[in-house]
Amino acid sequence: MVVHAKQLLLTVVITVFFARAGTQQLLSLPNCPTKCGSVTIPFPFGTTKDCSLDSTFLINCNKTSSTHVPFLPQSNQSVLNISLDGELRVAWPVASDCYAEKSEQVNETYWDINMTHFSVSSTRNKFVAVGCDTLALLATYDSEGKNYSTGCMALCNRLNDIVANESCSGTGCCKVSIPQDHVLTNVTYGTLGVFNNHSAVHDFNPCGYAFLVENGAYSFTSTDLLKLEKEEFPVLLDWAVGNQTCQQAQKDLSNYACKDNKSTCYDATERSGYLCRCFNGYWGNPYLIHGCQDINECTESNDCVEGATCINLPGSYQCLCPVGYEGNGKMNGTKCSSKSSTKSRKEIILIIALSVSISLVTLLVGSFYAYLAMKKRKHIKLKEQFFQQNGGLLLQQQLVRHGGSNETAKVFTVEELNEATDNFDEGKILGQGGQGTVYKGVLQDKRIVAIKKSKISDPKQIEPFINEVIVLSQINHRNVVKLLGCCLETEVPLLVYEFISNGTVHEHLHDQNQSLKLTWKTRLRIAKETAGVLAYLHSAASSPIIHRDVKSTNILLDDNLTAKVSDFGASRIVPLDHSQIKTLVQGTWGYLDPEYFHTSKLTEKSDVYSFGVVLAELLTGKKALSFSRPELDRNLAVYFVSSMKEGRLHHILDRNIDEANNEQLKEVAHIAERCLRVKGEKRPTMKEVAMELEAILVFEEHPWGSGNLCSEETDNLFRAATSVISVENGGNNSPNS
Repeated sequence: MVVHAKQLLLTVVITVFFARAGTQQLLSLPNCPTKCGSVTIPFPFGTTKDCSLDSTFLINCNKTSSTHVPFLPQSNQSVLNISLDGELRVAWPVASDCYAEKSEQVNETYWDINMTHFSVSSTRNKFVAVGCDTLALLATYDSEGKNYSTGCMALCNRLNDIVANESCSGTGCCKVSIPQDHVLTNVTYGTLGVFNNHSAVHDFNPCGYAFLVENGAYSFTSTDLLKLEKEEFPVLLDWAVGNQTCQQAQKDLSNYACKDNKSTCYDATERSGYLCRCFNGYWGNPYLIHGCQDINECTESNDCVEGATCINLPGSYQCLCPVGYEGNGKMNGTKCSSKSSTKSRKEIILIIALSVSISLVTLLVGSFYAYLAMKKRKHIKLKEQFFQQNGGLLLQQQLVRHGGSNETAKVFTVEELNEATDNFDEGKILGQGGQGTVYKGVLQDKRIVAIKKSKISDPKQIEPFINEVIVLSQINHRNVVKLLGCCLETEVPLLVYEFISNGTVHEHLHDQNQSLKLTWKTRLRIAKETAGVLAYLHSAASSPIIHRDVKSTNILLDDNLTAKVSDFGASRIVPLDHSQIKTLVQGTWGYLDPEYFHTSKLTEKSDVYSFGVVLAELLTGKKALSFSRPELDRNLAVYFVSSMKEGRLHHILDRNIDEANNEQLKEVAHIAERCLRVKGEKRPTMKEVAMELEAILVFEEHPWGSGNLCSEETDNLFRAATSVISVENGGNNSPNS
C-alpha cells in the first residue's frame, strides 16, 4: 500500500509539471497576428512576409465595412478555414447562364481561376450542375498545362418531377467527380442551355448553375431551380511545403519546416511536397519551435473505467486500479476486478464464448444459402446499373434527337469482346489516350477490330463516349474509321471499330524508327482525302459537324496508305440555324485555332486552321509543337507562315520530299498559308480546300502534268481541272459523290 501511494504521488507530480508546461498553445510566430477576422491564421501561413514561411503562404487580410476578411493573393478568393493537415477551405463563385422568356440570353458568367501555389482536392470536392436544361462543363489544367475536362447534364420537364427525388442524380441536378490523380492548379467552368435555352421550363427555372463544392456541403432542393440563393460555395484546396519529399527535405535542416522535436514529417498524398504532424499524444503547431504541446487525456476523453485513477504522462496517460484490484483500468483492456473473483469470471467467459461460437456457425450457414439466392438477382441489376452509368439512356435520347440510327451497329456482349482480346491482355494494347485505351481484337468471324475501352470509373468520359457514338451515327464516308458496334453492359463502356493497320500519319512523319517514308504523291493524296472528310462533315452530313481535334495522330493509314479520320470524342454537331457555337475551349496545343482560343466561339474555320497545321507537317516533316526547336520556331504554324512571307519555303521543306515539282509544292504551301490565317473569315472553306487539292492531284496524274508548260498554261489547266471536278461532284464537291 505504501509502494502504491508513492507511485501515485510521483505520477501526480509529473502530471502537474506537464500540464503547466502545455498551458499556452503556439499558433503563429511571436508578435504576429493569429487571426484575420474570425479565421485563425496558423504558421506557416501569415498575413505579412515576416509572419509566413515564404510568399507561398501569404494571406491578404483585407478590411471590409464591418470586419477583416482573409484572401488568397493569387486568385483573390476568400479563405474560410486553414487546417495544418494540408487543407485550405476557400469560397468559390457560382457560374450561371440566364435566359428571358423568348430564349434570349440575358446574363452569363463563367469562371477561370488560377492558383499558383495550391491545387484543388480531386477527392474531397464535386462538380455540380443545377437546372432543367443545363450542361455544365469543367476544364482543369495541371501544373504542366495539360487539360483534364469533365461535365454533366441536368434535365427535367416539370417541377413535380423532382419533388420526390432531391438527390443530384440528373433530374434537376447532377454531380460528378473532378479529374483525379493530377495536381490541378487552374480551373475553368461554366454552363450553357442544352436544348431550348430554358424556354420550356422558364417559369420555374430561368437559369442554369454550375459550381465546385466540398463533399457534403451542398444539398439540392427544388427551390434552387427558381433561384440559387448562394453565390459562393466552400471548396477544399491542398497545400504542402515545397516540392521535396521528407527524405530530401531533411538533408537541409536549416530550411526543414518541421521545427518541433516532438513532430514527424510525412509526404503529401495529392501533390508534391511534405507536411508536418505532432507525435501521437501531442497537439499544436509542428511548424514552430515548442509548437507541439502534450495533450492532457485526463481532462479530455479517455477510456479509464469508473473507479480507476487517470494519470497524465508525456504523450500518453495511465489508468490505475484501486488497491486490492487487478487489471489495467481501461475499457478495451482488463477492467479493474477483485482478485478473488478472477476464476469465476473466466468460467463465465468460457460459457459465453461457446454459445456465441455456435450461434455464429448457424448464422454463417444461413447466410451462405441467402447469398446464393441473391447472386443471380444482383447480376441482373448490375448489368442495368452499368447500362445507365455508361450513358445508355442518354445515348438513346441523343440518337432520337439527332435523327441517328443504331440499326447498323451491333451490340456486342462482354463475353465476345473478352474472347477477342484474351480478356483485354496488355499485349493487345494499340495505344492509350485521354479518353481510354485501344485494344486489338479478333472476332469469331475472323475480323480484326480495334476496341476502345474508356477509363475505369471516370464519369467525365461518358459525355465524350456518347458524343462519339452520336457523331459517327451521322457520318457515312469511306475515309472515316467505321464504327462496328458497342457494349454498355460492362463496368466501362466499349466501342468496336474497324482495325486500321498502318499506324498514324504522325508516326510516319516523326518516328525515326519508321522504315516506310511517305512519298510526296502519297502525302498529297492523304491531304486530299482528309480535306474531303472535313468538307463532308461541314457541308454534306445530315447536320454540320465540327471535328474540333484535327491532327496528324488522328489520321490513320490502312494497308494501301489510304487516310482514315478518327477520334470524334470532342466533335460538335452544329444546329442548322447556327454558324458558330460557344463552348469551353478544347483541342491540342499546336493545332488549336487562336481565334477559337481567345473567343471560345467554335466555327468550321477552326477545323480549317487545324488542317492547315497538318498540311504544314506534310510539307516540312516537322512536329506541330516542339520544345527542342528554338523559341521562335517552336510553333510550326507561326514558323511556317513567317517562312512563307520571307520566301524561304525550300529551306523548310522535308528532305524526304525529292520527287515533287516546285509548282505543286508552292500551290499546296499557299493553301496551307491561307488556312493558317489568324482571322477565320479570311480562311477558305474546307470545300474550297478539298477542291483545290483534288485538282492538284488530278493535274499530277494527268500526262501533261509532267510536261514543260509555261506558267500561264499551267494556271489555265489547273482552273480547268478544278471546274471539271466541281461539275463531276454536282457542284458541291461531296466526298461521297
